[in-house]
Amino acid sequence: MKKRLTMLAVFVSLLSGCPVGPKYHRPIVQPPTAFRGSGDSATAPDPGSLADLKWFEVFKDDQLQELIRTALVNNYDLQRAVARIQAARANLGLTRSDQYPNVTVGADVTTLRNSGSGQFVLPGGGGRDRTFGTVLLNLLSFEVDIWGRLRRAKEAARANLLATEEDHKAVMTTIVGDVSAAYFNLLELDMELEIARETLATRQESLNLIRSRQQGGVATMLDVRQAEQLVYGAAQTIPDIERLIEQTENQINLLLGRDPGPVARGRSLSEQEQPPSAPPGLPSSLLERRPDIRAAELNLVAATANIGVAKAAYFPQISLTGFLGGQSSQLSNLFGGAGGAWNFAPQVTLPIFNAGRVKSGVRFTEAQRQLASTQYQQAIRTGFREVSDALVEYRKVKEIREQQEALVTTLEDRSRLAYLRYRGGVDTQLNALDADRDLFNAELGLAQTKRNELLALVLLYKALGGGWQQ
Repeated sequence: MKKRLTMLAVFVSLLSGCPVGPKYHRPIVQPPTAFRGSGDSATAPDPGSLADLKWFEVFKDDQLQELIRTALVNNYDLQRAVARIQAARANLGLTRSDQYPNVTVGADVTTLRNSGSGQFVLPGGGGRDRTFGTVLLNLLSFEVDIWGRLRRAKEAARANLLATEEDHKAVMTTIVGDVSAAYFNLLELDMELEIARETLATRQESLNLIRSRQQGGVATMLDVRQAEQLVYGAAQTIPDIERLIEQTENQINLLLGRDPGPVARGRSLSEQEQPPSAPPGLPSSLLERRPDIRAAELNLVAATANIGVAKAAYFPQISLTGFLGGQSSQLSNLFGGAGGAWNFAPQVTLPIFNAGRVKSGVRFTEAQRQLASTQYQQAIRTGFREVSDALVEYRKVKEIREQQEALVTTLEDRSRLAYLRYRGGVDTQLNALDADRDLFNAELGLAQTKRNELLALVLLYKALGGGWQQ
């Protein structure tokens, strides 16, 4: 009994040996103290972040929320990401199963018939027909993981699974951003279409007035042609905007996994709510929040573990196999009598010469780890840059929108006064037409600027790693 316990203790100690290969240590990355573009650098950064909010807390439009929910269920990129998670989870199960013994059952029945004129006679007589049977229970088929090859493989498989889950979150973030951006583009086109139709109606009225004045001898044919030019210019804008609207609707439907068709709207572009503030948070928290950075780090973890798998090939591979069963020349005696058989065979495989295969395998995994480390650090720097760009755009576009609103207000008053002066015979029609043209372009520019402000919010939310929270 004491001897068996000693052997068991030795066996357990072998299994729990230290795995070969390097342990993972996160590369040292010094994040900036604050994001560039976040405002006054003298003010301590707010530890809270816009990305801590859930996507339906950022985008308040009910119809937009419904579109995002549909996309998070039906989007094809998201379905592929889910399939990759399932594949990685199954691969982890396969890798984990290699650490445990395999037990199988096998049976064999053989019937032998000798020729009547043959020279050989089976021992014991019994005629020319003999049946042999074998039943074996493979009690043990097990690799002793002394060097940690299987443990490192499981570690790599687990890291790959976690990386695919982070990739899934990154796809969710992208989908939320893409659907929101396409929806805001659609609302901006709706606003442009409304402006174009109102402008066309106003210009048509002006054209009718000028034609009446020309028939009365007050206006010239040149005045009529200039007014017609503005009417035709506004008219040709409408079908072009309608084309863009339908194409944008098709884009949204593709993101939603649906066939092309109309898309319902909720609030107008001017009615969209924005958060009262958009704090970026601490740069150090970006490493834990952005799914793409976390996925890059997990890929580095897997690459580090694969080095241990490759280095384990330098050492002997020890396997234990054993079976218990029975053999008999008569099926009736297969499960009785003295036909029992058993076998236990440890096996050691030691690499002697493989033309540098093992060394090349180790070098390959080390190069893969260096590549993963570079990609991880690049993902971090890319994240910092995207947040800084988004902060700058979010702040500057807001300033542009304020100035554009002031410009539209001024041009509205200018156009009103110019037409009053023209109708009163104080000023020429050219000034009135110029004011009308400038107002139309400024109104379109204001619609685009309002859209850009919402897109800047989407870009900032995505760059900070928001959108995947359920």
